[in-house]
Amino acid sequence: MTWFRRAREQAQEAAGPDPADSPDALRSKVFELIGFVNQNAGRLPGEAVVLARRITDTVREVIDTAAPVPDGPAGRGLDIHAVVSLHGILDDYLPTTLRSYLALDPAVVDTPRPSGQTPVRSLLDQLDALWSAAIDLLTAVHAHDADALFSQGAFLRTKFTGSDLDL
Repeated sequence: MTWFRRAREQAQEAAGPDPADSPDALRSKVFELIGFVNQNAGRLPGEAVVLARRITDTVREVIDTAAPVPDGPAGRGLDIHAVVSLHGILDDYLPTTLRSYLALDPAVVDTPRPSGQTPVRSLLDQLDALWSAAIDLLTAVHAHDADALFSQGAFLRTKFTGSDLDL
């Protein structure tokens, strides 16, 4: 039934991009998450607060790559892969990690589990992994920008200096 699929795809195209994917909406989620971290700073280990804020700062840098430059050209949108990763970090991975730790009885956070790790160590390892993923995402966004610049340069050379097929 490709008719229904075609109609649904056309409706999605007509609706335009999801407003939840906009830099402003994503930035709003970052600020909510920062508020959550700050609100719970007394219940989280100090190192966890620092790591969580590093994650939010790095995510904000990724979002800012799509923001327009004042008195400059309109910003470009975020790559779909970046948007999916950002939603994962902001809507699930970071809040779930923090809430899972905060749900623990404070008396057990320093008690080694059968794995030999304490919940505090597990929290820090998870936050470190999230920070690493956020840095990788930022690196990928910047690499994509550089690749786009080189592609534009190749296009301009071909367009204005003759064809690559000229012998």
